[in-house]
Amino acid sequence: MAVVLVMVGLPARGKTYTARKIVRHMQWHGHAAKVFNVGNYRRERLGSNQPASFFDPDNSEGRSARRAMAEAALADLFGWLDSGGEVAIYDATNITRERRGWVRASIRERGIEPIFVESICNDSDIVATNIRETKLLSPDYVGADPERAVSDFTRRIEHYERAYEPITDEALSWVKVVDVGRRVVINRVQGPLATRIVALLMNLHIVPRTLYFTRHGESAYNVLGKLGGDPSLSPRGRRYGPALSRFLDTRQTRPTHVWTSTLRRTIETARPVTSAARSWRLLDEIDAGVCNGWTYADVAARMPDDFHRRKADKLRYRYPRGESYLDVMERLGPVILELERQQESVLVVAHNAVIRCLYAWFADKTVDEAPHLEIPLHTVIAITPRAYGILEERFALDVDA
Repeated sequence: MAVVLVMVGLPARGKTYTARKIVRHMQWHGHAAKVFNVGNYRRERLGSNQPASFFDPDNSEGRSARRAMAEAALADLFGWLDSGGEVAIYDATNITRERRGWVRASIRERGIEPIFVESICNDSDIVATNIRETKLLSPDYVGADPERAVSDFTRRIEHYERAYEPITDEALSWVKVVDVGRRVVINRVQGPLATRIVALLMNLHIVPRTLYFTRHGESAYNVLGKLGGDPSLSPRGRRYGPALSRFLDTRQTRPTHVWTSTLRRTIETARPVTSAARSWRLLDEIDAGVCNGWTYADVAARMPDDFHRRKADKLRYRYPRGESYLDVMERLGPVILELERQQESVLVVAHNAVIRCLYAWFADKTVDEAPHLEIPLHTVIAITPRAYGILEERFALDVDA
């Protein structure tokens, strides 16, 4: 049975960010998921430069135009479900009982009971930050003067506030996310896909913070081109930890938390940064199974069929008695939820395959792209999640000076 989520809430409350994360979560676990954002239909068909007055509930022309866009998005959503979609998200404000009643009735005609996801935020500081940090990146304000954009968007929110009717009907299926995850209230939500989505919602928030991802310093196996194992750092690799610590000193704030795998090369890399790193077995490198300690040339010579199978499908190939990239993605699920939950900066020191998967999640790369992403040694990737994508910076640190 397909799942349809209907977003609800005022602007600048994190609805679009949440919708995108749900889709990412579902796709990560092999489900067909897609967002139907009514705002995108408005921008594509009516233009992105609509003034705040367009959203005035007393503006009958604007109200009619917005309804037409809502109908178009819902029609496309139904078409996508008919083609095999599993999880569809209807992303709009949906702030009135009348609008939610129409959406629910339309979806129930398809034999599906929608789940409403209401984002509520009463913290004015968080809303103000969200307007400044994310809404200025909205497609509605591309190239606009920042002060004018904030002023216009604030007026738009005031129009929505006049019409807003929070969900109170306990006969509906809904999840209320209050103050960016400080409290989550669930009503009449059932089913395996729905409960998996709820688990994600309980860990999401829109508080800005930076996540730092890096591989360990060069190891003895890196020098020899060998797979897996638990080697120590090479002399060159031992210079990376101090360089990493010096780099973090230059940031506005050092990471509050430092996570490593349980393997020596990550623990040794993190030691100059902190003596209080948390080691996760879930962050260990992909298990090369019987190929641990081999070079790729060894694999090609001893197991040519496996060598070619891996080359043809790096995502799904599983080392004999080892893991595939899909296996690594599945085991990283709890780590990802914990990273989403964190409201402070985190440094993750891990391995090539693991950092590829974590980066793919936050950078909105496809599952198929993950095994082929370039993650160089001695490089820090700093990611700040935002409603519309991420802010990404890469820093190659010099260990040879």
